[in-house]
Amino acid sequence: MGQPRILSIDQGTSSTKAVLLDAHGTIHAAASVPLASHYPRPGWAEQSAEAIWQSVRTAIADIIAQAGSAGIVGIAIANQRESLVVWDAATGAPIAPCILWQCLRTTEVSARLHQQGHNAKVESRTGLAINPLFPAAKLGWVMQHIPIANELLQQARLRAGTVDSWLLWNLTDGASFATDHSNASRTQLFDTRTLDWDAELCELFGAPLAALARALPSDSAFGTTAGTTALPSGIPVHAMMGDSHAALYGHGVRVPGIVKATLGTGASLMALTPGRIASKSGLSGTIAWSEGGKTAYAIEGIIKVSGQAAAFVAATLGLGTAEALSDLARTVDDSAGVTFVPALAGLGAPYWNDRATGSIDGLTLASTPAHIARATFEAIAMQVVDVFRAMERDTGQRLESLLADGGASANGFLMQLQADLLGRPVTRKAMAELGAIGAAAMAFRALNIDAGGLTDNASSQTFSPILAEARRNAIHLAWSRAIEKLLAV
Repeated sequence: MGQPRILSIDQGTSSTKAVLLDAHGTIHAAASVPLASHYPRPGWAEQSAEAIWQSVRTAIADIIAQAGSAGIVGIAIANQRESLVVWDAATGAPIAPCILWQCLRTTEVSARLHQQGHNAKVESRTGLAINPLFPAAKLGWVMQHIPIANELLQQARLRAGTVDSWLLWNLTDGASFATDHSNASRTQLFDTRTLDWDAELCELFGAPLAALARALPSDSAFGTTAGTTALPSGIPVHAMMGDSHAALYGHGVRVPGIVKATLGTGASLMALTPGRIASKSGLSGTIAWSEGGKTAYAIEGIIKVSGQAAAFVAATLGLGTAEALSDLARTVDDSAGVTFVPALAGLGAPYWNDRATGSIDGLTLASTPAHIARATFEAIAMQVVDVFRAMERDTGQRLESLLADGGASANGFLMQLQADLLGRPVTRKAMAELGAIGAAAMAFRALNIDAGGLTDNASSQTFSPILAEARRNAIHLAWSRAIEKLLAV
């Protein structure tokens, strides 16, 4: 049979990836399936839940076609977080589109709850300030605006969950309805101290407790496959984590003081903490994972638009791809005073302003598309700088370096720019998609298979700062002024 293998699914916003690997880190097959997002109204963001599931089925079929199913001892799942799927347990059909984490449809509700003084209570229990990013208000919106939701609830047929729960339900043909502690901690309905759903918060947001999945440790035996994909029946799903958490695990981080940035559609900076933490700098407390009967806590800063900014500007300039935008940005030495703030879905950490919109400052008759292109990559890096500095304030210590992963980290130009503007070394793994690696590593451990080689840092590249301090300070100052101007509107 050879080495035991894990099929690791990394279900992200822009694509679903699957990797078949053994405990030594050898990749036996890999697949990627793109996904489209839809924006039916300004501020709204959705995906087809059926398309998400179909993308997983397609990726799995591709893996099996390449390498067969022999030796697969388990499945691991890393998933886009805070996106909500609501479905009918009897038919398995979604009753609405998947409401994405970027969606701002609950901005007014969130603002009203803030004004009514509920934020302190919510944040003390969940680590999360009230914001439309999180599924709590989204589920309340579904209960108010999708008529069949209440009817299904009365019939005990309503199921509401994050993407991990949706995938697990389909992989097990409805036999298992569960989530893990890391994903549950992102819903704003989960008390991270008691590790249970909070009935009072459910009532506050109008989210039915009875429709929520069972919350389990991240290394649980969540269920077994039931022949709904190209996989044979009976293979256990033995790890589930939010993608950012899985990436931190994949970097091999097990102690506080080390920060990683996952750079994808959006971005997440995360670092372990000694226990539950209350941020004073616009960050979030969260559960990193639960494993071996212990819960690891973390602090996190979420950037709503990161790599997506490059794709957006590339399309706007008629370049087609982010790679073409990067090539254009390299043709100039600086942005010639142009500053872009990609608040295309509001601003996330550390500012949390849902009404902010994107802006470009410093344009003159001398400005060219190349300057706008460079300003775009500077913006991606500067958002990380802002969160990194907030982490230093919250932890009270200087953080010496940054670990990077995610699709955008494959861009060497961006990684050098990130090191230059951060003023710290930036290290990226050879494999950018560490979510799949981290989830697989946890699944191997849950199955008592030594997989230490999966999370070592041997295959990595470090970018050291080379930008002159005066130029770095000038970019920082222009960025700060652009942010202040945007927040003052």
